[in-house]
Amino acid sequence: MPRFYLPQSLAIGQLVQLPEAVAHHISVLRLAPGTLITLFNGEGGEYSAVLDQVEKRRVSVEIKAHTAREAELPFGITLAQALPEASKMDWIIEKAIELGVTAIQPLAAQRCVVRLSAERAEKKLAHWQAIIASAAEQCGRNHLARLGELQDYKQWITQQDMHRRIILTPRAEQSLADWARHQSPQAVTLVIGPEGGLSEAEEDQAIRHGALPLAMGPRILRTETAGLAAVAVLSAAWGGM
Repeated sequence: MPRFYLPQSLAIGQLVQLPEAVAHHISVLRLAPGTLITLFNGEGGEYSAVLDQVEKRRVSVEIKAHTAREAELPFGITLAQALPEASKMDWIIEKAIELGVTAIQPLAAQRCVVRLSAERAEKKLAHWQAIIASAAEQCGRNHLARLGELQDYKQWITQQDMHRRIILTPRAEQSLADWARHQSPQAVTLVIGPEGGLSEAEEDQAIRHGALPLAMGPRILRTETAGLAAVAVLSAAWGGM
C-alpha cells in the first residue's frame, strides 16, 4: 500500500488536500479514486485514507481509520556521523533510517574533506530532512528521526547528554558485539569518523569526555559501512531486527 508523509494534523473523517509533490507522485503511480493509501504525520501511528478526487496536480483523500502501529527499535540510537565525501551522507542517512536509527547528528571532524558554509549547511539539512521522510515512507516507520544541526566535532564531543557514547576505533580492545552481549538494551550514540577515521587526538578527547572505545572486529570498515554495521550489531543483540 502506498505510504506518504504528511506533516499536519490528521483525524478520522477528515477530507485532506494533499501537497502538490504528493499529488504528483500519486499521478505518476496512476492511482485512481477509491484506492486505499496510508498517511502518517510523524506523531505516532498511521492513517488509512481513500483517494477521493484525483487530478494531475490536485488530489484529495478522506481519512478512514487510525492504526497505532509502530516499527521503532526498542531502544534509541543516535548516529553521530562525520561528513563523508560526495553523496555518501545521503546513502548513510537513508539506510540508517531503514535500520531504525532515531537521530542523526552530522559532525565536522578534522579529516573531513567536505567543508560546508552556513548557507550550504542549511541547504544540506533541508535535503537530508527530505531523505529521512522519504526513507520513513518506504520502510514503514511512523516517526521521523531527529536531525541535528551540523556541529564541530571538538565542541560537540564535550557536551553532556543522557546517552552512552560509543566511539568505534580499531585501537579498542573490546568489540561492540562482545560489549552488547553483556549489556541490557539502552539508548546509545555511535560516533563515526570520516574517510581516514577520527584522528588520535579526537579519539582521545572523546574518551576523556566519557565515550566508550569499541572495535568492529579485525577488518577496517569504510565510513559509510561502519555506522550501519554497528546499528545492525546492536539490533541483533538487543532485538529489533
